Amino acid sequence: MNFNSILIGSEDPKRLANFYTKLFGKPVWDESGYTGWQIGNGFVTVGPHDQVKGGNAQPGRLIWNIESPDVKADFERLKAAGAKVIRDPYSPDQEPEGLIATFADPDDNYFQLTSPMDMAPG
Repeated sequence: MNFNSILIGSEDPKRLANFYTKLFGKPVWDESGYTGWQIGNGFVTVGPHDQVKGGNAQPGRLIWNIESPDVKADFERLKAAGAKVIRDPYSPDQEPEGLIATFADPDDNYFQLTSPMDMAPG
């Protein structure tokens, strides 16, 4: 299997599309109310969903990550583009050489920048 994308449902997908366009540039597709960007090998899409109303009441339940070789520089770039900072870059105890920074979109969905991690088994 290959995990390749995430869909973020919203009551106001146009607002999210405008937000993510400021962060990630021109979307790779925009049709039928769905707008998507390719980030590395994966895709993030925003669109309407009839079961979603208002902001995310539990934004920590699902957090999607973007790997970055320079978390601090990309943090500053996304912050300047309008991403709401939840937590500045920090080093978690178990990975002192790695960094994580957390942001929220206008619907209060969390996403993070992370340093590259070795996920190889063993």
